[in-house]
Amino acid sequence: MGISRRNVLGLATAAAGSLVAWAGGVQARTTRPSRNYRPSSALKVDDEGNLLHWEKSYSGGPVNVKPLPPGRPGSDYTPVVVPTGYTLPFEIVKGVKIFHLIVEEVEHHFDSGLKATCWAYNNYVNSTVIEAVEGERIRIYVTNRLEVPTSVHWHGMYLPNGMDGVSGLSQPHIKPGETFRYEWTLRQYGTYMYHSHHDVMTQEGMGLIGMFVIHPRHPKPEYHVDRDFVIMLSEWAIEAGTSRPNTLKMSDFNILTMNGKCFPSTEPLVCKTGDKVRIRFGNLSAMDHHPIHMHGYHFRITATDGEDIPRSAQWPETSVLMGVGQTRNIEFIADAPGDWPMHCHMTHHVMNQMGHNFPNMVGVKPGDMDQRIGSLLPGYMTMGNEGMAMGRMAEVMPMPENTIPMKSRMGPFNEYLTSGGMFTLVRVRDQLKSYDQDPGWYQHPPGTVASKASAVELARDGIDVHASTARAAATRQRDQRSG
Repeated sequence: MGISRRNVLGLATAAAGSLVAWAGGVQARTTRPSRNYRPSSALKVDDEGNLLHWEKSYSGGPVNVKPLPPGRPGSDYTPVVVPTGYTLPFEIVKGVKIFHLIVEEVEHHFDSGLKATCWAYNNYVNSTVIEAVEGERIRIYVTNRLEVPTSVHWHGMYLPNGMDGVSGLSQPHIKPGETFRYEWTLRQYGTYMYHSHHDVMTQEGMGLIGMFVIHPRHPKPEYHVDRDFVIMLSEWAIEAGTSRPNTLKMSDFNILTMNGKCFPSTEPLVCKTGDKVRIRFGNLSAMDHHPIHMHGYHFRITATDGEDIPRSAQWPETSVLMGVGQTRNIEFIADAPGDWPMHCHMTHHVMNQMGHNFPNMVGVKPGDMDQRIGSLLPGYMTMGNEGMAMGRMAEVMPMPENTIPMKSRMGPFNEYLTSGGMFTLVRVRDQLKSYDQDPGWYQHPPGTVASKASAVELARDGIDVHASTARAAATRQRDQRSG
């Protein structure tokens, strides 16, 4: 879209007396609603969708606006798709949209071979999405079933200070067994997040993070997409053989996830050829950024932290850099059929539980060492000398319980993939029975798959596979001259 979100929510004509200033250390009270909330379409913009003036507010404008009627899925917006996740249901009571978040301890499966005791919202780790519409009044009840206090911060949202969710600062702790109420009118739209703001290092690290999508009240035609995906990025430290994340870690995270799952348990993003696709990313990893790269396509970055980027300022990328605490929207047309990987390009982030506490073995020639050591230590096998791609051995060789080091899956050529972690597939097909059904491996048209070159092909194109490389030839000539 071309309209700036924060500009939109400046409301352009905020009355000077609509908010009472802080006085005597007490937050001022808002007066009763003075007028209806004005969605973005009411503001004056130029041909590119930019406001014709600086915003009068950088916090959404007056708090005391009259809410608009609650938006409903299907008629007012198309619901987002949450791979391996869950959209929080709601009820409408007297014109207010009601949600109920439950904070609880769960046994979470990152993959079929790895589970851990985590903390979750409504039984989903990292992947409980709240979906709403600009201008409506929302009321979110938060029930704490943990044995420790908590709170919920609504990351990037315009709201009264007392609803901001910072435990001990803007509200009391939500103690074990208590239920708190958060309530405000949504004066913005875009891709946002929510997370615990009590003992943040521990509680986010245990899984208390989620995405919050607010749809525009009057979307422009370009807002429409055929597929609208939501993906939360995160990282975990789960040592081999353990069953609880180590939230004290500051580096060496060994489980990297999309919506709480690591490949091969991530869910593919299924699209039909020609679909307009939006992917909303959020990153609440503890320490790391993630350059998310998609094969086979370039895309446009269309929104950042809930703020639309005017079309004239959007730029093409094949990787979107996701900093910690940020959201980004990307959009593209799925016009190339295939199984296209989408993954973090930090190389250690596409491996599962890779250990770092052993020597570099790449290139070591073990000779008969396995046989000799095996006589003393049955089953001994030199590892790492050919790299870290273990193939099916990662699944069949003995491992500590509850461990998936280097695990991936078999591919369409009956060979093992060598990626895991923060990795998934964008599956684009000319024909689909259903978006909800995985279409399976892509069937390549004849002549479109890389294959072993024949002797005839090599001879035809003058390729000598035994020829010295240019660098080797130059080194040999230099040695001959010096000799």
